[in-house]
Amino acid sequence: MKHNEMSLGSVNQAKYSHEEIAAAFTKYLACKDGCSKTQDWKPYVDLFDEQDCVVDHHGMGRFRGKAEIERYIVDSMAPWEGGLTFPIDWFTIDVPNGAVIFQVQNAFPPPLDKDGKRFMFPNWTRLVYGGNGKWISEETVYNPARDAQSTIKAWRKAGGIFKTKEKIKYKYNSSNKSKL
Repeated sequence: MKHNEMSLGSVNQAKYSHEEIAAAFTKYLACKDGCSKTQDWKPYVDLFDEQDCVVDHHGMGRFRGKAEIERYIVDSMAPWEGGLTFPIDWFTIDVPNGAVIFQVQNAFPPPLDKDGKRFMFPNWTRLVYGGNGKWISEETVYNPARDAQSTIKAWRKAGGIFKTKEKIKYKYNSSNKSKL
């Protein structure tokens, strides 16, 4: 995993230190890994501020408040027997804006592809820190019509099976209907 700290000047005074944001990000990554293994997503939801939190998933919609975030994460992860995992390719901490920007892979559970590698596709995420170890927003960006659908299709062709039916549908794709 590669890291650099942004050094683009800002007129805003940094509200949180690099160390505090980095510690919260380390906790976020460990929590998401743990939730993926247990399929208990409550600890993930608890990473967000009580008041003004939002998750903006460009493929599935915008979820405001912890109750909506919990519904989104539980429903979107329900079909994945063995859980998705989320290896990080790179990240940067934007101290002046209290944010972390990173590229993460959505790595599918077995079966593996013909080369013995996991099926996966990348997305880019921006977390905004709100202090006290809590995040106020998470925004995920990728092309669900191209990346998610083609990868899921290949995974299913290789024998991948969903544990449950979809509980949350992609809002945006090439045919405007979910093909997962």
